[in-house]
Amino acid sequence: MIRRIGEAVKPGQRYGLRPGVYAVLLQGDQILTTFQANPVPEYQLPGGGIDRGEQPIAALHREVMEETGWRISVTRRLGAFRRFCYMPDYDRWAEKLCTIYLARPVRPICPPTEAGHSAVWLPTDEALARLGNAGDRAFLAQALHQPR
Repeated sequence: MIRRIGEAVKPGQRYGLRPGVYAVLLQGDQILTTFQANPVPEYQLPGGGIDRGEQPIAALHREVMEETGWRISVTRRLGAFRRFCYMPDYDRWAEKLCTIYLARPVRPICPPTEAGHSAVWLPTDEALARLGNAGDRAFLAQALHQPR
């Protein structure tokens, strides 16, 4: 069973399944995050939805590049959680099945190509307080307590 992290399921609300992949990108005592300006400004682990027919690791590379402009090297899968939320960009309620990977930032290639996103390095202790959802914070904490 994959644990739910975050807000409770709203009774009577229909949720569409949205599988996604996200990366904890550590370098020393810093983490590469994406800052999304709209609809609510927040720091996030880079990543996002897996497109139909796309493999998860390919989706992770694509999403991190779109949101940060960085190439990455995937180390290992950390785990997964479910998050029930409204996605204003898509005007839909979603059960987000979030799979989190530990990865290494290799090099910046270009500015983020996804509108409203910027790549931001944060000290890990600051990121633990500022990441926008409880699942991201929980998996960052887990990654910090494991060998890299």
